[in-house]
Amino acid sequence: MRLKVSHRTEYNYDQPIRYGLQRIRLWPASGPAQTILTWTLQVEGAREEVRFLDQFGNDTRLLSIDGDPHTISVVVVGEVETNEVSGVSGPHRGFAPLWLFQHETPLTAPGPAIKALAADPGEGGELERLHRLMAEIRKRVAYVPGTTDTGTTAEQALNKGTGVCQDHAHIFAAAARLFGFPARYVSGYLMMNDRVEQAATHAWAEAYVNGLGWVGFDAANGISPDQRYVRVAVGRDYREAMPISGILVGQAQERLAVHITVEQ
Repeated sequence: MRLKVSHRTEYNYDQPIRYGLQRIRLWPASGPAQTILTWTLQVEGAREEVRFLDQFGNDTRLLSIDGDPHTISVVVVGEVETNEVSGVSGPHRGFAPLWLFQHETPLTAPGPAIKALAADPGEGGELERLHRLMAEIRKRVAYVPGTTDTGTTAEQALNKGTGVCQDHAHIFAAAARLFGFPARYVSGYLMMNDRVEQAATHAWAEAYVNGLGWVGFDAANGISPDQRYVRVAVGRDYREAMPISGILVGQAQERLAVHITVEQ
């Protein structure tokens, strides 16, 4: 399947900025599940200082901002050929060792609720147990936008019983690690069946299964990623894979607007 992605992020400020630094992870890589046909990145109001592959193998760029103008925009547009691989993205790559993905983070630290969720992995093979975990998370945590934010932990979301794809991915990663699997967070895009325009990127989780490599599980939709998915960045949680993050020095008030389209 060939997908076209357009993602525009625009920051508006009410006064000049003394200094700002943004880190962007918006450049996907080709792999077993996808081939990048074209991909462009345009930045206005900031300048690229350096680009590198981070410890997880993500294409990472640092942008600096100072003074005028009052608007900064980051736009990516590209076409991707996706393949049906049943959610298997292949062997482990990157500078970070595999064992690092068995370690918890502040957003994925298991509390009593997640420990109870992972207390009985049940019978069956590794894939069967992971699919059962995905289904249980989807049953317990309803998809309700606005009930959590980027600082909500996996434990908090599970106790609340509502959340978004970020929360589903965090809960899955936390529980899968208790099962003994290396697990990670994936940031990317999903072509929706009922609409082209979207308000945010998508997220899901992957667990490392011996003999297969990394296998994806999207508890928000109850499936392993298929040809409608485009993977961009990975990390142990949202903070390590988030598309754009940064710091701002000064008193300027920020307004953020995001516009995303994903279509065949």
